[in-house]
Amino acid sequence: MRGLRCLLAALAVTTVSAALPAHSSAALPMLPALAQTPWQGEDLPAPTMRNGSEIYARFRTGLADPQCDASATSERWKRQFRHASARLADPDDNLLPLFGYVVDQLHQAGLPTEFALIPFVESGYRPDARSKAGPAGLWQFIASTARNHKIPMSAGMDGRLSASESTTAAVRYLKTLHGMFGGRWELAVMGYNAGEYRILQAMRRSGLNASNASPDALSGLSPITYSYVQKLHALTCVLQDAADNGNLLAQIDRPVPMLDSYQLPAGSSLQQWASERSLDHGKLVRINPLARSSTRAPRALGLLAPVHADLPRLASATTSTPSSAAV
Repeated sequence: MRGLRCLLAALAVTTVSAALPAHSSAALPMLPALAQTPWQGEDLPAPTMRNGSEIYARFRTGLADPQCDASATSERWKRQFRHASARLADPDDNLLPLFGYVVDQLHQAGLPTEFALIPFVESGYRPDARSKAGPAGLWQFIASTARNHKIPMSAGMDGRLSASESTTAAVRYLKTLHGMFGGRWELAVMGYNAGEYRILQAMRRSGLNASNASPDALSGLSPITYSYVQKLHALTCVLQDAADNGNLLAQIDRPVPMLDSYQLPAGSSLQQWASERSLDHGKLVRINPLARSSTRAPRALGLLAPVHADLPRLASATTSTPSSAAV
């Protein structure tokens, strides 16, 4: 009898609903079981923190060659980069967060995470690094290459010092090189260092192609280009040894703020932008050296900034997913 009463009540609700015109403002209360969930998947707030060990795990799983190949490097390069794990472990260093940001961009682009080691070699993962020879920024682009890859370069503005814009350009360039050299990451990084045309010419001289060329089989290149691949192998070995046989994973077992790419609107200063969003200006400056000046930006600048639950999402400088940075 109780079941019959429930059925009749349900039919009554259905009948009343059908009798209302489609444009009626009358609203029937929805049963809790039928109510729409308060959050759809795409509407959920972006995560604001993640564990540092997740960054390393994401790097490790993205490697094309996940195991240390000691025969592909030397003790010299391992000694040179032995400090890398200590810097990742240092909570006052920006390295771990920036490293995580780059790893995420590479994952999104479908590229091997060996490429995330390039800034170790190029700049020591310092966005404000400058070389006396001319290259600058996290990825040490020369000015002409920066312009070719749409990094803004003008009087008073060196877009290479934007970790956001330079990383976008570097990932785009590496994706081109990776495809050009048949998915061989070692040849791609040689092309990044020496220029793709020098590598193509070396392959022709050696009678090789992307499928059978090895770095040491290419002739006529600079010793710096040959050692470039060895340095990345050394870094892989150093980090793997610190994680597997040392205490790196315990040292990076800490919350790390998530970063995303934003734009500093033209006519704004970083100090103003940070103040309006209750963000720490000093910490933002450390990863956005291009915006150090208190003057207003003459054009929109790419910024890296921590994702905050209450921070309205701005126009992204890239189409990236959030990543982490210690700011």
